[in-house]
Amino acid sequence: MTRAEAPTTKRAILTSDEIRRALVRIAHEVMERNGGADGVALVGMHTRGVPIAQRIAAFVKRFEGVGVPVGKLDISLYRDDLAGGARPLMQPTDIPPIQGRRVVLVDDVLYTGRTVRAAMDALTDFGRPDQIQLAALVDRGHRELPIRADYVGKNVPTSRDEEIEVRLKEIDGADEVLLSRREDA
Repeated sequence: MTRAEAPTTKRAILTSDEIRRALVRIAHEVMERNGGADGVALVGMHTRGVPIAQRIAAFVKRFEGVGVPVGKLDISLYRDDLAGGARPLMQPTDIPPIQGRRVVLVDDVLYTGRTVRAAMDALTDFGRPDQIQLAALVDRGHRELPIRADYVGKNVPTSRDEEIEVRLKEIDGADEVLLSRREDA
């Protein structure tokens, strides 16, 4: 059995209720830090950052009574790890006006920081926000770039041979976050 085929063990680190509570907390923190919803836009990074951003926006609307624009961002062409001629799977980008707004980039897992760097590059092609903030459901550490999240659902220190798998109802049919580790690691 090759290392890639080695069996893995998985355990849940966030349940559906814990994900909901984390996103409620993030929504409150975004509103508190920004003095309400005025001038704020949420931009989810494909794939799972999009439904997370939509859920945060729904909580903001419930708490503040005000809608927050939500965008979708595909960073495929901005990645620095595309291997010679690899063709990325493109997904739609739909960005609300961001000029002069405080934009909260939203992703499921913050790891090395390279995805966030690519997202900031992509975002600035659509305008110049007053500020870019970052929200992540899970921060697993191991940064390669000087990037940190402003809002975190859960910090999960991991080793490099562990993986975080975020599953969301909108995409995967269930809400959970799993930590897996190869048994040969």
